Amino acid sequence: MKVVAAVAVLTALAACLGEQEPTTTATARSASALETNNGATVGLGSVIAGGDEHTCALVNGGVQCWGENANGQLGNDSTTGAEEPRQVSGLTSGVQAIAAGGAETCALVSGGVQCWGDNVDGQLGNGSTTQSDVPVQVSGLTSGVQAIAVGGQHACALVNGGVQCWGFNSDGQRGNGTTMGPDTCTGTGGGPCSLTPVQVSGLTSGVQAITAGLFHTCALVNGGVKCWGYNYLGELGDGTLTNSDVPVQVSGLTSGVQAIAAGEYHTCALVNGGVQCWGDNGYGALGNGSLTGPDACQGTAGGPCSKKPVQVSGLTSGVQAIAAGGEASCAIVNGGAQCWGVNELGQLGDGSYNGDSDVPVQVSGLTSGVQAIA
Repeated sequence: MKVVAAVAVLTALAACLGEQEPTTTATARSASALETNNGATVGLGSVIAGGDEHTCALVNGGVQCWGENANGQLGNDSTTGAEEPRQVSGLTSGVQAIAAGGAETCALVSGGVQCWGDNVDGQLGNGSTTQSDVPVQVSGLTSGVQAIAVGGQHACALVNGGVQCWGFNSDGQRGNGTTMGPDTCTGTGGGPCSLTPVQVSGLTSGVQAITAGLFHTCALVNGGVKCWGYNYLGELGDGTLTNSDVPVQVSGLTSGVQAIAAGEYHTCALVNGGVQCWGDNGYGALGNGSLTGPDACQGTAGGPCSKKPVQVSGLTSGVQAIAAGGEASCAIVNGGAQCWGVNELGQLGDGSYNGDSDVPVQVSGLTSGVQAIA
């Protein structure tokens, strides 16, 4: 599965969403973060979120979604798809951030978390495995939440400086020291899950940001990065290809990290103004000028990978924000957008198709004025 990575330009949101602009009070702290009116810091990408086949936007403090809707991921009390934005039921104000995974979506609402869509693996965190086409409250997360992240079949929340996760747990992506339950999933994948949030081992304070890939999760902790979950393609960046059900330190990234972003099987970090990536590199998603490693992967995807962070070619300074999706990555560089990785559907935005790139390329027409990417 190759999710399309998109560039979201905040200055263009009015045109995309019928001349509407967000009214949530926010002060730009950097090009990769916003401070909301309750003091929570969220990534700029939190105003636009895309799942496998649906997209959502934070508009005037509410949420609108469009695209595929078979699992209720648009949240509009329907399972009929939409080619235009639809209002998410009950979320017309108070929303601070949004995140989307495969066929589910979550929102940070007045310090709590609500989710909707697919729930066969407990992704909605409400104690059931029943999908919902309207937002439901995540159990126990009614206040104190600062950020949210949604992976393929799991989700996590940054809560009072610590991390809690819920959903599928086959590879330890929940991070609580086990790949077992406590619950049993009903999805096609089957296996262990948690229908309500559980505490990630060792991460009770000091966490600044979180991001989720398909089956792995990472956290920015006191300026460094720790990851957990699936690691057959080097996603955890700890120099091994061994899964971990507890957070492990990403090699070499103990300080200076400003932001993190996870794709399906790779992860990137904004470090002192430059970008480093690790994990799967079969389509050039690491951006280091190579499609051949430096390491050999195992797992279902196979192919080249890097078990430790590598420098993205040409991006050693001037980077303001990063984003990753599927097998592609993007960055805001001195106000413009550059992307690298898979390009079979035009994900890189450089005017070409089927021309994967293992180095950053300029997104056509976006050389200045870019404020956010997602």
